Formats: sequence, C-alpha cells, structure tokens
Amino acid sequence: MAQTPEVVIVGGGIVGLATGYALLRRRPELRLRIIEKEAQVGRHQSTHNSGVLHAGLYYAPGTLKARLAVSGLRQMVAFCREHGVPHEICGKLVVAVDEEERGRLRALMDRGQQNGLRGLRWLTGFEARELEPHVRCVAAVHVPEEGITDYGAVCLALAAWLGARGAEISLGTPVTGIRRRGSRWEVTTRSVGHEADVLVNCAGLHADTVARLAGERPPCRIVPFRGEYYRLRQDRESLVRNLVYPVPDPAFPFLGVHFTRRVGGGIEAGPNAVLALAREGYAWSTLNPLELGQALLYPGLWRFLGRHPRTSWGELRLSLSRGRFCASLQRLVPDLVEADLAPGEAGVRAQAMRPNGELVQDFLLLTRPGAIHVLNAPSPAATASLAIGEELAGGIDRMLAT
Repeated sequence: MAQTPEVVIVGGGIVGLATGYALLRRRPELRLRIIEKEAQVGRHQSTHNSGVLHAGLYYAPGTLKARLAVSGLRQMVAFCREHGVPHEICGKLVVAVDEEERGRLRALMDRGQQNGLRGLRWLTGFEARELEPHVRCVAAVHVPEEGITDYGAVCLALAAWLGARGAEISLGTPVTGIRRRGSRWEVTTRSVGHEADVLVNCAGLHADTVARLAGERPPCRIVPFRGEYYRLRQDRESLVRNLVYPVPDPAFPFLGVHFTRRVGGGIEAGPNAVLALAREGYAWSTLNPLELGQALLYPGLWRFLGRHPRTSWGELRLSLSRGRFCASLQRLVPDLVEADLAPGEAGVRAQAMRPNGELVQDFLLLTRPGAIHVLNAPSPAATASLAIGEELAGGIDRMLAT
C-alpha cells in the first residue's frame, strides 16, 4: 500500500462525485482522481431526470434503496442549503384512482412508515383536492418530505468542493483499459495510465462495461430504457401545484407516468419507459448499432419482454402517440387535454437486468478486493447519492485500512 492512498473513481456523475465527497471528508490526505468521459460532470442520469427529492415511500423495507433514500434525502437537503443549490420541500401526493388501488395505497403508506418517513397523512378524495384541486381520486397519501432540486447544480457544487481540496477531475477522458498489477490497479485512458490502490466504478449507463474491463463477469447487464416527458403549456400549469404520483401497479415493472414541478419553473408529465436504441439514446433518432445489438442478443431482454408483453407494447404506444400519453395522465388529472402537452425532454434509465429477465430492483454494489462496482443505481440514486457515497466510502476505508 502506498504511503498516501490513491483512489480512482470511474464516472463523474452524481454518485461518483458524492463518493469522492464522502471519501475526502473521511480521509482528506487521500489522492483522489475522478475520470469522466464527458466534457462536464453529471451529463447523463444525474441531470436527465425529473429533479425530485425522493423520500423513500416506494421501496421495500430493509433494502438499500429504502435505507439510503431516506437518509440521503435529508443529507441532500442539508447540502443544498449549505451550498446555495436551489431546492424546495413541496410535498407529494400519491393518489388511488379506484377502490382496488386504495388497498395498495394503504400498504404503501405502511411501507413508508416502516422506512422512517415523517408526517405521512392519509387523505380522502375531498381532502386531496384541497391540495391538488384538479386531481380526482378516492384516497391519497401526502408525503411532506418530498421536494425538488437542481441536480446539475448539485454536481457542479460537488465538483467545486472536490477541486478545492485537491481532487483531480479528468474530463473528456474515456477509460480504455483496466488491469490489476499486483495489489494495485492501472486505469488507462487514451493518453495516460493512472495507478490506484482502490478502483470505484460509478460509470452508470456503462457500469457493466467498465466492470468487464476490470476483469469482472457482472451478474446482470445494463439495458437502457428511455423515459420521455411532456411539459404542460404555461397557461395550463395551474392544473398541478406540486408532485402528483400514481399508486404503482405490481404487474408493471416501472412506476408509471406522473406530474412533477421543476425547481426552475414548469410542470413535467411522464415518463414512459421504452427500450432505447443506444445507451445514451435520448431520442428515436439516436442509434448505436453495437449497443442495440448487444441488447437484442441478451437473453434477459427477451425474457423480460415475454413476461411483460402488454405493458411493453403499451409503453411503446405511449411513445408514438401523444393522445395515448395524455389518456394515461388523465387517470390522475382528468381535466388535462392533449393540447395542454408540449414536447419535453427525455432521460435514459441505466437499468440492470438479470439473464432471467428480472430487473434488479435494489441498488447493486459489487465489492471485490480493492474495488467496488456500482452495477445498478437508477432512481432514487440522485436523491440518495450522498448516502450511497458514504456507504461506498465506508467500504473503501476498510480496504485501505487492511
């Protein structure tokens, strides 16, 4: 072990930056390098999202998502306050539109209480309309701890903090090779090699690829799902005041469309979930033949489609028809009409999928001698990033101590 420990983090998204933040707070003497292939930090999942501060209502008790979302939310709010990042704790309404959903909503509230959420309130349909007048439901749960922020600004604040403490952030630097040399790692870019005592893989959409470069055989593969959004026309933003979410359908592998207010203004509606034609495929026009071929040759994808044929086809139809997209949103806000929707942005979810077609539902952190690979960190990873960083930093600290 070198006298001054060296750590290389591959990936300058919010999880990689938050891991560096947690590491240098524990070990300020550490030599830390973050290697990012893009020209700026946080260019993909970290900023192509709805900007919601998730409180941990949806996640099964005892999972990493449940534990780290709850603690991560509170850490993120404190970080935003300290660093002047725009944010607001505006609350969220989760609504049951019929009697069948009422029972699932009650179970969801119980789950949130088990996860340690504070101030949850059960509302009648009438009480829900006092908060969101255009919502129609039979019951709702108000989640007061949920909010919104600007994760791009969070990434920039983290990067500035790290730079001020001596961390090196190498931008525009794709990793081309990783190999073990004795007890250390050599991480190669196009021009130079970097040695490290510990390797941390926070490569998001490319996490499985980076793991394979390091000699791993990951138990899953990243299958990119694009989530498309519409924005409400400015004169119709009054239809939604804050955040309005559905009760999750247990037969559907994703959450479903919902409404979110952005911290910079405006209301977004979405997302759906369709297979992207590239790992960074934010539009139908973006095609990477190699990455698409890898996805189509993966047995897990076909098993997933075989398990969810109706919902997969339904999500594709939402992508191709604004009218159908509008109809799905009308379950929550019936007064919405198709003309209220303007094209919005899109994100790509780095979703890990197992060979049997099951989606990896929890965060997946693979620990090896001298290395940690973050193989699954979709939503709520942005909210939970500071807590994920602490989790990873604890493991790295133990590695460096041996």
